[in-house]
Amino acid sequence: MARAALQWSVEEAAEAAGLSYRTILRFEKEQRDIQVELIANLRRAYEGAGVRFIEKGADAGGVVPPALRGLRPN
Repeated sequence: MARAALQWSVEEAAEAAGLSYRTILRFEKEQRDIQVELIANLRRAYEGAGVRFIEKGADAGGVVPPALRGLRPN
């Protein structure tokens, strides 16, 4: 979801995270053998681009795209 929120291609995400695009494809499609370092690299890249990960509440597991961060709820 974070990659989609940024409208990044797999190649752009790979470059930002310092990973191969095949590693990201494998992670997104299979999610087997998940490595802490892989997730940390992706998270740093996405957060560095402005994505915020929601960790608590009803929306836990979601992301907030950079353009929506400044909006106030109704």
